[in-house]
Amino acid sequence: MIPEDVPLCPLCGRPIPPHAKQSLHHLTPKLKGGKGGPVVLLHQLCHNEIHATLSEADLARNYNSIQALRLHPRLEKFIRWVSKRPPDFHSKTPGPRRKGR
Repeated sequence: MIPEDVPLCPLCGRPIPPHAKQSLHHLTPKLKGGKGGPVVLLHQLCHNEIHATLSEADLARNYNSIQALRLHPRLEKFIRWVSKRPPDFHSKTPGPRRKGR
């Protein structure tokens, strides 16, 4: 049972238990002017998927909010998939990483 005060991942909507792999995501990448800007706590798996899908430039220009991230086609598919997994689920990010890193 997960306590009620456990934060929810804003990307997938699942609870983030204290023992789950987690990290902070800068909504605007630090390298693109987001240093000191808003951050959100995500499952590490969700964070990995964001960065496997989008470049820093795309994140800064078009995907600098949770709402925009949730509407990206690959991330929509990921969210449907991961929402069926337990809150502390973690695995290697599937598929090829985006080019141009």
